[in-house]
Amino acid sequence: MLQLGDDVSLYSVVFVVVLLATRSPVWSGVLAGCLYLFLAMFRFPQLPASRARQVLHPVGSGKVSVVAHRGGGHDAPENTIAAIRLASKNGASGVELDLEFSADGVPILMHDESVDRTTNGSGLLSQIRYADLSKLDAAAKHRLRDKFAGEKIPRLEQAVEECIKLQLTIYFDVKGHPDEAAAALSALYKKHPVLYNTSIVCSFEPKVIYKMRHTNAQVLTALTHRPWSLSRFGDGSPRYQSLWKQNWLTLMDIVLDWAHHHLLWKLCGISAFLVQKNFVSHLSCHPPPQGLCAVLEPEGGGGDCLDRKQWRGETTLPGASESRLHHRQPCGGL
Repeated sequence: MLQLGDDVSLYSVVFVVVLLATRSPVWSGVLAGCLYLFLAMFRFPQLPASRARQVLHPVGSGKVSVVAHRGGGHDAPENTIAAIRLASKNGASGVELDLEFSADGVPILMHDESVDRTTNGSGLLSQIRYADLSKLDAAAKHRLRDKFAGEKIPRLEQAVEECIKLQLTIYFDVKGHPDEAAAALSALYKKHPVLYNTSIVCSFEPKVIYKMRHTNAQVLTALTHRPWSLSRFGDGSPRYQSLWKQNWLTLMDIVLDWAHHHLLWKLCGISAFLVQKNFVSHLSCHPPPQGLCAVLEPEGGGGDCLDRKQWRGETTLPGASESRLHHRQPCGGL
């Protein structure tokens, strides 16, 4: 249950905004009270700090945790068993895996909604059954395609079992399909209880995280956030040619950013924020809420690996040419 002193600023902002819009103190108080009751009734509590630290920083104090992005997509085809094995061989302590689904509902590892970019096939995942996906060459477009020729698109369970065998921490990056993803992941957690202390479920979509916590409240979760993601591409260029639409989405970006800092993290009960490394200055101006950890991830490219290290509660980066990253030390109770 929320305490009366929790996030007074949140309810104050709501009260003032509604007051300015309606000129009615009564309606302002009613809506602010409704928000308080909504969070009190439907929010999920954060999980113990010890579990969050165990997953986010499994190698212990003073050591670096190396997490391979997309399974380690630079040295092997992304999101494949070969990439996971090579990441472990190269010293990674964990991997980030992208979860998608075939047309017949089989959970697989794939970053995109189509197979065009990474395989020798073409088409949307939503239109291809797993039996046909399993025939594709996942190394076809990789720079080391000859070395990894014939590598297959793995099922989620295959990848998870490989990670457990190699004792790797798993960052599940869920692109969408909240109901299907929550059901598939919850089944894996029940089959492999070790995942509760060795993995975390992440997504850009709050509804995915909320559904995951609703399906299995004991799973560690994180919200992924890139400021201006609705109105701009990763390189900063506008998404829309229409001026009114671009300005409207810019406004929605501001609202979404505010919601991440003041509402969504509390509603979902997340244990961490994942943010891109090119928004370190944004973190300095808008630090994560008390009790949360901000973890850096690479921008668009699929080849970077994540290097997460506690560093006196500050976010620091090595040289720009390096792909290794540092993350904030868990704040307060995480």
